Amino acid sequence: MHFAKRKKPIALMLALALAASALLVGCGGQKQQAAGGVAQVKAMKVLQQDTPVVSEYAGQIAGKDEVKVQSKVSGRVVEKYFHGGDFVQAGQPLYRIDSRQYESAVLQAQATLAQSQATLANAQTDLGRDQELLASDAISEQQVTTQQANVNAYSAAAAANQALLQKAQQDLSDTVVYAPMSGQVSVDDVAIGTFATAGNTNLVTIGTTDPVFVTFSISETEYLKFRNIQQMQSGSGNGITVAIRLSDGTTYPLDGRIVQADRALTQNSGTLTVKALFGNPDGLLLPGMFARVKLTGETVPNAILVPQRAVQQLLDKTFVMVVGADGKSEARKIELGQQVGSYYIVKSGLSAEDTVIVEGLSSLTEGKDLAVTMVTPEDMGFSLDEDTTPYDTMTSSDASSGSES
Repeated sequence: MHFAKRKKPIALMLALALAASALLVGCGGQKQQAAGGVAQVKAMKVLQQDTPVVSEYAGQIAGKDEVKVQSKVSGRVVEKYFHGGDFVQAGQPLYRIDSRQYESAVLQAQATLAQSQATLANAQTDLGRDQELLASDAISEQQVTTQQANVNAYSAAAAANQALLQKAQQDLSDTVVYAPMSGQVSVDDVAIGTFATAGNTNLVTIGTTDPVFVTFSISETEYLKFRNIQQMQSGSGNGITVAIRLSDGTTYPLDGRIVQADRALTQNSGTLTVKALFGNPDGLLLPGMFARVKLTGETVPNAILVPQRAVQQLLDKTFVMVVGADGKSEARKIELGQQVGSYYIVKSGLSAEDTVIVEGLSSLTEGKDLAVTMVTPEDMGFSLDEDTTPYDTMTSSDASSGSES
């Protein structure tokens, strides 16, 4: 009986608590809905200006001239006259091959030549005597003719032996290996005691360091885009500026010029190999280094530029959010052109009068009321210059961001 009397007041208290809770939730929900009706965003005016287009390619530095030095004779290396990495001049001695067998060959060739010359001299003396005897009819004409043939044969033998001597002397001279060109020697030089085989063993590599080539490839479409490719092939390079950015993000201070282009596209990749020549007076550029090649030769007049940050993609559609005339967000489908620094060139879909949203896009939908804060490119750190972040830094940051996600 006592429990039944208390049951009614408890039920009443629970009902009042639930009503109060519902009222509070309703009030909070209305406040949240009101606050969520306006999206806080940052926006900026679309840029319109003449914009030089920079095309970038992966390139590799190579020596303009490079020679693998080999000996003309076989033998063991007994002397070396340089250190790996040295700069050498054309005609400077580099190696000496064991010359003893070639000295013996010269002595043998000299003796053989002397013997053949003595035989020739005797035959010539006999020929002169026979000609005198023929004049007095003491011998037959046939005997003189035979002796003349002997003289001719001995003369040919002497000439052959003279050539053998010259060859032996040349081999002896070739036991000293000279630098075929001026340049820097590599550190892959062979050591003293190495047996060098004529025309087969690479003793050392010599390459020039100033100027150097930067080799890169362009696609068929890019080849067609550069309408002055004929000038590129002839080496004039009029209208095309070639610059390179090194792996630490720095731009090389000297510009280059296109000097060579292949005669055909490669079958595997469909690209055209191009070479640019760069001066390298300080030796900063080393063969084998990688660099980003930048070709500047095309300017888009009155280009419409939109920050990369503003561009969104959904399936096969590319669009940006703009501030509509009614102050609401509006999705605008666009067609992108080339990337220039922090921007994209917009081929269609925007005008210079549009204001694009650059921040606050994560949950923004079309038709949303906007509270807009106008910003400038300087405020957002946007620039028409390319990213100069070092390659390895870019790679590591990309890797870390990928791991975090």
